[in-house]
Amino acid sequence: MPAQPGADDPPRNSDPMNRKRSWTARILALVALVAAVIALIVVVSNADLHSSSDNKGNHKNQAHQEQEQQQKPRTKAKTYTVKSGDTLTSIAHKTGIPVAELQALNPEVDPQILIAGETLKLQK
Repeated sequence: MPAQPGADDPPRNSDPMNRKRSWTARILALVALVAAVIALIVVVSNADLHSSSDNKGNHKNQAHQEQEQQQKPRTKAKTYTVKSGDTLTSIAHKTGIPVAELQALNPEVDPQILIAGETLKLQK
């Protein structure tokens, strides 16, 4: 028996319903993609807003901490001898003198390399 042409080929979708379903599926896939992109944009923008509001809160905390530092009693000593492990920040906390003022009073001192036994000026 002779083989009919196209007998082994899968049947063609000549049914209009299958074409309509395919078209609908493509539209739904596009809508889902657009919705996912919009959701991603909303999440990212909310994260940016949240992080910027955190920064504002941190700025308020920094201002509050600076006020507390200014209210600490200042030492009456004229000099401070650096101890092992001291930093300008720790010295500022101990003496009640702001770091910027310590740097201004001691411009020759490298704040990154404090040497134990070094003497810092605390007053002019």
